Amino acid sequence: MVNRYQVLGANPDGSEGPLLAFAQQKRMKIKEEVRFFADESMTRQVFSFRARQRLDVHAEHDVYDEHGRPLGYFKKQFGKSLLRSTWELQGPGGLHAVGQERRPGIAILRRVWDLIPYLGDIWVPFVFHFDFYDQQTGNHVMTSERIKSLRDRYLITVSDPRLDFRVAASMAVALDALQSR
Repeated sequence: MVNRYQVLGANPDGSEGPLLAFAQQKRMKIKEEVRFFADESMTRQVFSFRARQRLDVHAEHDVYDEHGRPLGYFKKQFGKSLLRSTWELQGPGGLHAVGQERRPGIAILRRVWDLIPYLGDIWVPFVFHFDFYDQQTGNHVMTSERIKSLRDRYLITVSDPRLDFRVAASMAVALDALQSR
């Protein structure tokens, strides 16, 4: 059982652009790690993220370049995420952002749905979006929006030039993979 991810660029007209990275996540690992490659042959790793701890709801994840140098960091804020998923994201240049589900009603509905016996096992395509804002300036940093489709598809918008695309791609994959969406 694996999750596969394609990170695609965007063309100037808004259509899908070239493949920027390919990732494959093995489920049920004790210590979470996702490696991103230049293409689907998986011969050249270009960046990765991995958890500092094993199977922990407070796990912190570091993002590394192809040489193992740290690029950034993210973690789920467990207490704040009980009703509405909240993530902390740090990057170079003093970037410190917090991202939260945009629609609190959908966040609560997803949690209630999962608790209903038998019904909670039926997959429902809840559309969720995350917005990340700089903690010092309040400026928008990044958005992850789920696009309605049969397969999981997300549109990631990065508006802060300090946020390295590899950290943004890692955060986007984590929003899907680590929250089992």
